[in-house]
Amino acid sequence: MKTLLRYFLINLTSLVVATQLIPGLSYTGGIKSLIIGAFFFMLINFILVPLLKILFLPLNLLTVGLFSWVVNVLALYVLTTISSFVLLPYRFPGANLWVLSIPAMDLTTFWVAVAASVLIGIIAHFLQWLVH
Repeated sequence: MKTLLRYFLINLTSLVVATQLIPGLSYTGGIKSLIIGAFFFMLINFILVPLLKILFLPLNLLTVGLFSWVVNVLALYVLTTISSFVLLPYRFPGANLWVLSIPAMDLTTFWVAVAASVLIGIIAHFLQWLVH
């Protein structure tokens, strides 16, 4: 029970941070829909993601693990279909990070899903590392 609560809080935190940092990922309905979405995302990560990783294992081995982001994008897409989370295209204004310059660009819903899933994955793995 403690483990489920821990994973729920990790998913909730990663979804909150991702919706704050990426304007293309949003939810409607307030805190209640955010909690319900985090619960569904926890279930997706426990049930669907391991099955998809087994299904895409040959492609993941062939690409040395780079294909695993597709599983995370599919999990985020499933979350948007069963909850109040929405993926919207948005205009990235660009960024200058010391020596790295990222130009402004229009992101389609697919690229917003990729960026959101990568950010959610990084945050969730970092929080799991902190807990363990």
